[in-house]
Amino acid sequence: MENLRAIVLAAGKGTRFVTEGEALPKVMRRALGRPVLAYVLDALNFIPPQDITLVVGYMREKVLEAFPQYNHAVQEQQLGTGHAALSARSVLEDYDGDVLIAAGDMPLIPRETYLALLQKHRKDGNDCTVLTGYMDDPGSFGRVLRTADGSFDRIVEARDCTPEQYAIKEVNSAIYVFKATSLLPALLALKNENAQSEYYLTDAPDLILRKGGKVGISDAWREEDMTGVNTPADLRACEEVLLER
Repeated sequence: MENLRAIVLAAGKGTRFVTEGEALPKVMRRALGRPVLAYVLDALNFIPPQDITLVVGYMREKVLEAFPQYNHAVQEQQLGTGHAALSARSVLEDYDGDVLIAAGDMPLIPRETYLALLQKHRKDGNDCTVLTGYMDDPGSFGRVLRTADGSFDRIVEARDCTPEQYAIKEVNSAIYVFKATSLLPALLALKNENAQSEYYLTDAPDLILRKGGKVGISDAWREEDMTGVNTPADLRACEEVLLER
């Protein structure tokens, strides 16, 4: 696919993993004998490796040793997903194409879901397109707020939701496509005025919208693909799905 780059966020430690063996970055935890990140990169195989940048941090040498064919950027401090994306600033500068931002710890998202997101983004001429889905029990997922006419309004992280917002069933996948020329100014404008004092990538679509940009939604994310690997239980759940497939 032409005029497309990807940033894969892969810097996390995975502090909720408690293991007796070797310490590993979260994306290097193994599902059916392969790193979680390998499944993500398999699904992104429509993008050449030279156009994919891994944002690495904790024990980054483990990630780079396993995936030497990819470019990388380093997030020295864990200050949130927006800060992680900004760590790959060099990918965005002097580039006017599209940038897919993916999560390196979500191994169940299939290739066709990423392609549906990109198709929607380009068909509608958006500055940003957010991949969303619906869950009966959204838990800690960020909620997607829409306007009265059904268009995108903003994303609110679960910990920052009002009770009414918390009841919303449509959730953010943490996967987006941006025009690079819209993304970089939004990342530079992010603030950390929230419950976690982090720079949220989820605030970038809202900033783009408020500046007059066009933000759309692709609700192609299926609930069966929504498991991110944050705990050993998540990892086991992913393995069960992968075995079924």
